[in-house]
Amino acid sequence: MYFVGIILGSSILVIMNQMNTERRSQVVRCLVEGNSIRSTVRMTGAAKNTVVKLLVDIGSACAEYQNQVMRNLKCERIQCDEIWSFCYSKEKNVPEDKQGEWGYGDVWTWTALDADTKLIVSWFVAKRDAVSAHLFMNDLAERLSSKVQLTTDGHKAYLKAVSWAFGENDIDYAMLVKLYGPGPTDTGRYSPAACIGAEKKPITGTPAESHISTSFVERQNLTMRMSMRRFTRLTNAFSKKIENHEAAIALHFMYYNFCRKHQTLKTTPAVAAGVADHIWTVEDMIGLLDRQTQEN
Repeated sequence: MYFVGIILGSSILVIMNQMNTERRSQVVRCLVEGNSIRSTVRMTGAAKNTVVKLLVDIGSACAEYQNQVMRNLKCERIQCDEIWSFCYSKEKNVPEDKQGEWGYGDVWTWTALDADTKLIVSWFVAKRDAVSAHLFMNDLAERLSSKVQLTTDGHKAYLKAVSWAFGENDIDYAMLVKLYGPGPTDTGRYSPAACIGAEKKPITGTPAESHISTSFVERQNLTMRMSMRRFTRLTNAFSKKIENHEAAIALHFMYYNFCRKHQTLKTTPAVAAGVADHIWTVEDMIGLLDRQTQEN
């Protein structure tokens, strides 16, 4: 809904109009192609509150749909990673009365990607701790129909989490531990330390060494930063509310999995994985929102 308020003396006349599918599709297309809320407002003419509300509503519908259909997946190789972002402010700038409260400061998105179909099988927005690792791995395990080879980075929280979620005999698991050299000498320069190598560490089962890799899921990190303005580094377009952040991520993965053709696959990851029988349009995504509205 969007509202046009006309001040008449001491009263306010509020005219409410329901955006049609075409107008909502324009807004969603802007959002999934990496535009910020304010640039989307300028491009479409929609009110800022309208754009934010549509983002939250369609994000919720996309999250619910993917949670339902991403089941019994026949994957063979899974790569996992975590990508950093922040909400409200960076961790060092969080007000004293908000410190330790979820949705303020560091926010991590855990992702699991099928190396063959490039499907994002599972994602989880949380902290980067042992509890989050356990919840994420348990969700991933519930979505797979058979034994897989799993590769993660060297984050120690994965060790117990993978064992707890999959057991000792139901997975071929390895870590790819990256080795970093010294960081940049110029303290004013924004640049991470250089990666000087990587060590492959089999943990459980018999993972094939040639498939111990996190390259595909790390490439997905770039896709996320390019497709969601709030993930761009050194920006003022960061999420102000955790609900908006979660909605943007759900919308991104819906578009990535179901609508956007992968350049290598020549189709969408969802079609390649057998989750969908056709390439979705943005209008199909809007249909999820309409269906959810009717059911409620």
